[in-house]
Amino acid sequence: MARFLYEAKKSPKDIIKGVLSADSRGAAIQKIGRMGYYVISLKEESASGASSEGARAIFFGRITLKDITDFTRQLADLLESGITITKTLDILYNQTTNRKLKTVIMDVRDFCVSGSPLSDALARHPKVFSNLYVSMVRSGETGGALEKILRRLSDFSEKQLEIQTKIRTALAYPVLMSVVGLATIIILMTFVIPKMMVMFSDLGQALPIPTQILLAISGSIRNYWWVIMAVIAGLTAAIVKAYKTREGRLSIDAMLLKAPVFGQLTLKVETARFARTLATLLENGVPILESLKVTSDTLDNAVIKKEVENAYDAVRQGSSLANGFYNSKIIPPSVVNMISIGEEGGHLERALLKVAQSYERESDEAVKIMMSLLEPILILTLGVVVGFIVIAMLLPIFEINFMMR
Repeated sequence: MARFLYEAKKSPKDIIKGVLSADSRGAAIQKIGRMGYYVISLKEESASGASSEGARAIFFGRITLKDITDFTRQLADLLESGITITKTLDILYNQTTNRKLKTVIMDVRDFCVSGSPLSDALARHPKVFSNLYVSMVRSGETGGALEKILRRLSDFSEKQLEIQTKIRTALAYPVLMSVVGLATIIILMTFVIPKMMVMFSDLGQALPIPTQILLAISGSIRNYWWVIMAVIAGLTAAIVKAYKTREGRLSIDAMLLKAPVFGQLTLKVETARFARTLATLLENGVPILESLKVTSDTLDNAVIKKEVENAYDAVRQGSSLANGFYNSKIIPPSVVNMISIGEEGGHLERALLKVAQSYERESDEAVKIMMSLLEPILILTLGVVVGFIVIAMLLPIFEINFMMR
């Protein structure tokens, strides 16, 4: 199936441009006609398939969670107004500023024009629209409540965006402080101290032990910086390579869960994400097995993901979801108890939402605690390091002044 670049009249004063897929030039003209447009020009893309819009999309920006949230919210609003899906996607294409997202919307629109459902069109872009997103849209199409599902999806995305924003905001100051502190230490060790070393060597006297240690460290950094960089690069490459394997990722994520403070934060964030995602899917009529499969794909920690996969296997064999987590050493017992109560009472979705709300509150508190500890620790650490450097540089000068008196 070829792709065609077209220019068409939408109204006497409104000319639009786009790309669509068709078997032939004639089929492309028919598709444009069915969209209610009058063709002005039609040109087949080159064999490489690299249209100017598509090429620009590769190099300009990326599609963020906020872009998807805004797209979903606007899509729901327009569909609720009674506008057709094709017309809605045309409007979103024209008002979207993200070039990469414009290319995706264009492809989704062309696929829908050919008669395919929206869920299948979205599934063509797994890096943009997750399995969760596609599954919920498909359930909305099946149940005739697409607008309602899209509204819930946008609410869900906004909640995820809120959590991400809180964590990034909390980490912004410590990261900035760390970068500035590290840059200051590197400048002192590589530029300032070598100049002081020349002055100290001219003195011809024994230097204090702190100064000798500082000069040794500075010399090692200047003379063997390439070794240090090679070791760091090697360790990073080894960790990345190990993380790409299932066993390596399980080991690394298991260590992260055991880390002080950060491990508990990761567990709470992942538990809240698991509970809210599963509740949202079940609430919108997605079967339990498909919901568990989609939910496991949304989790970042491989250990917790494996626990959900084990629960999936248990449910598939006829067990309850609570029993699937019963022997878990990772999932908190309180979560398992809430799931069990929800299953027994026939309101699993509500029980999961309560779990999500509870752990989201705990996640916020954990972030605040972590930041309250991290900031003074960083300040103290940088203060000790910089203080040692300054004292080691000033000690010989103090000794000279003392000798002169």
